[in-house]
Amino acid sequence: MRFRVDVAAGHARMEWPDVHGPARAVVHDLIRSQDAELAAELHSHGWGGTPPRPLGVSPPVFTGTRRTKGAYMTSDTGSLWLGSPIPQIALCMLAGLAGRHELHWGRVPLRVKGVQLEHGPDHSSGRAEFASVSPVLVKHHDLYLLPDDPQYGKRLAHNLRHKAEILDLPRDVEVEIVEAGPRRRFEVQGALRIGATVRLRVVAAPALLDACHQGGIGLATNQGFGWLR
Repeated sequence: MRFRVDVAAGHARMEWPDVHGPARAVVHDLIRSQDAELAAELHSHGWGGTPPRPLGVSPPVFTGTRRTKGAYMTSDTGSLWLGSPIPQIALCMLAGLAGRHELHWGRVPLRVKGVQLEHGPDHSSGRAEFASVSPVLVKHHDLYLLPDDPQYGKRLAHNLRHKAEILDLPRDVEVEIVEAGPRRRFEVQGALRIGATVRLRVVAAPALLDACHQGGIGLATNQGFGWLR
């Protein structure tokens, strides 16, 4: 399940550390408002006793803005997305939004204008082409990889197989990198994140493709990375 939250920003700009920095706290607050035990479990141990947290969120995306050096410009016409392939998690986030008039995205208040469920594409063929809204994070040992790295596709496929294992889905996965954006570097809560937006083709079980669309791909999806169009 995934859904779009339409928002209006309370300030004209957002500092770059606040683009991804508040994401995890916003999501955690939504889940905690409905199920404090689940929120604590995800925070401390991940899902099912494994570190990954099968949920995703995008940073707010705004229209009608102009590029400004050193700042992320906002407007009164924006959206962010949330989702999870785990119904219990997705429903907590959705219920947590009910009746909320504002989200505190770091230092920028976001007025909630509406929430809408999004239906995913048909993945029954076992093939999908995905384009990421935010940079996809892929690591090998302690190093971040970029799409032109020879190991990138293999490590991303490994990540997707791990996602399948957590969700008890078939693990056969093929990944083809079609196109990539420039290298992006973020500091999130004091930790460095390096990645790039990417368009790719994935061959996998339809349920795993659905899970990617509902919760994002790569690492740190709960911090706004790897969200898919």
